[in-house]
Amino acid sequence: MWKEFKEFALKGNVMDLAVGVVIGGAFGKIVTSLVNDIITPVIGLLLGKVDFSNLFINLSGVHYETLAAAKEKGAATLNYGLFLNSVIDFLIIAFSIFIVIKQLNRFKRKQEVVAAPVTTKECPHCISAIPLKATRCPNCTSILEGHALANE
Repeated sequence: MWKEFKEFALKGNVMDLAVGVVIGGAFGKIVTSLVNDIITPVIGLLLGKVDFSNLFINLSGVHYETLAAAKEKGAATLNYGLFLNSVIDFLIIAFSIFIVIKQLNRFKRKQEVVAAPVTTKECPHCISAIPLKATRCPNCTSILEGHALANE
């Protein structure tokens, strides 16, 4: 059982997945910082100095100046500002992944086009596909022009 697990764990796909998860986690932290520390403060400034991380609805009926004060008192809150940050965070990550996948698909299509060598030609008599090196068409048995047999 250990041998099977070792073979599974050391396969290329599993290692690639592990690296992808680690890089994805780090990328997620970078995007979260981008959203929380750069994007939402700029949006908040443009909207009249609004702090998204401090937007909340207090369900207890008591007024609190900040979300931290409400949480300190144990008040139930709907933190829609933090939710907006998470939505922006998700949209940036989803768009980034879309761009990466789009680029990978473009590279893959280029490789497929280049990797497919021409192996057939068209018979001028019956218009069927035949191997490039053929001197006689296997379908209509015509001798193909440009070959030694055509001069006989």
